[in-house]
Amino acid sequence: MRPPVLDMFDLRILRELQEDGRLTNAELSERIGLSPSPCLRRTRQLEEMGLIADYQARLDARKLGLGVLAFIHVHLERQVEEAARDFEAAVLALPQVVACDSVTGDSDYLLQVVCEDLEAFAHFAHDILMGIPGVRGVRSSLALKRVKEDRRLPLDHLRPTPVSVDSVAEKTGSGREPRKTTR
Repeated sequence: MRPPVLDMFDLRILRELQEDGRLTNAELSERIGLSPSPCLRRTRQLEEMGLIADYQARLDARKLGLGVLAFIHVHLERQVEEAARDFEAAVLALPQVVACDSVTGDSDYLLQVVCEDLEAFAHFAHDILMGIPGVRGVRSSLALKRVKEDRRLPLDHLRPTPVSVDSVAEKTGSGREPRKTTR
């Protein structure tokens, strides 16, 4: 997939909102060097493009009593589209599953699961997960220590498109977007 065409202001907006999704438009516009109106217009455009998927508070699982983090490899009995669809539908209804990916290799899916304690995890793995029709087996690993948790995406691979000198008009809020120059 080809990355979107973004200029330096778009990239600044994305970086700032990844850092702090609670910024007001006034704070954001000040940080990126645009007046509030064009900043809001650009932010809405990034949302409409789907580059900003949503805004969420990141909760602390341990402080909320979810002390077990597990990674579970799931093997399905048969690798047919119907079995995969049924499994995926079942997983979507399980609140303990915070991430589910279809993967290559020895397993069909990799789940990230949170539970209160080992007893709750054992119940989830044996009774709930293994009870889903089509699941042949699971292999789990428990996280001993979280070394890094960062939902921010790297943006350094995106090269901003040049913005013309007319960006001064946008900074002052005259309503004109800067012209993107192409070569």
